[in-house]
Amino acid sequence: MRPQLDTTKPFSRKAALAAGITHHALTSGRYRLLLRGVYISHQVKVDGYVEARAALLATHRAAFVSHHTAAALYRAVAPLSERLHVSVPRGTPRSDRSDVLVHSSARVPTVFRGVPVTTPVDTFLDMAAQLNLVDLVILGDSLVRRGRTTPEALVAAADAASGRGSRLARRASRLVRQGVDSPMETRCRLLRVLAGLPELETDLRFHDDHGYLRRRLDAGDRATRTAVEYDGRHHVEREEQWEADLGRREEFEDAEWRIVTLVGKDIYRTPGRTVERLARIFHQRGLPVGRRSQEWRRFFPGHA
Repeated sequence: MRPQLDTTKPFSRKAALAAGITHHALTSGRYRLLLRGVYISHQVKVDGYVEARAALLATHRAAFVSHHTAAALYRAVAPLSERLHVSVPRGTPRSDRSDVLVHSSARVPTVFRGVPVTTPVDTFLDMAAQLNLVDLVILGDSLVRRGRTTPEALVAAADAASGRGSRLARRASRLVRQGVDSPMETRCRLLRVLAGLPELETDLRFHDDHGYLRRRLDAGDRATRTAVEYDGRHHVEREEQWEADLGRREEFEDAEWRIVTLVGKDIYRTPGRTVERLARIFHQRGLPVGRRSQEWRRFFPGHA
């Protein structure tokens, strides 16, 4: 009797042949090639969990998911990588593949969704050797947003870390915040911080007399009633959301708030103009604008 094979989970070519699935069937469109020699049913959506299981199936039995692949498993935000990433204990033979990068690690893995993986904090520390400051803060913000860790835990771990990336981890961990909804909110905040402008309070929330949340702002200063919001294209593509945003803005205007709305081009194309615009508005509203920095240019080069 042939063994049963669950094709909704990653499986090897060897297991497929043993279960009676021919090479022709594997290449017929019914199955998706995840990695060299690893397949899954074409009907299954490929996400971080599926990629993590595939990476482990293709590598050493002592391997655990790490780096970019761990971030994807936790549904955090990190730049795309050409290869999946796993780690093995130090001293374990490593055999890199064209599609899976195997790291040597002293990390003690945890288990998430049944998958051995570096902890969220260790994932952040590992990625400090792979990412720049902005991308690392985006990763940290998204891990916190998903409830995987806290800013305080990242700071403590970074302070105790040593080796490659530890200095960057210490700085980035101190820039991670609660309540950040998107990578673009992080970029908006870091553009201000790296330019020497006020960071502002993140995730301002306004409640009614019964404690129910009525409104929120991405970032702002309550004393001067000044706020900065990022408005993505999806907001204007939904009429219902657009109308709600208009009503909300009128309420803030009635309360004499000055809301500065930024869109993608303000961050990616004309960051210099955005810095000058924010500096001017902050000064007008009475926010102290300290000594300016040019560090933002490293991460927000912009283009005409």
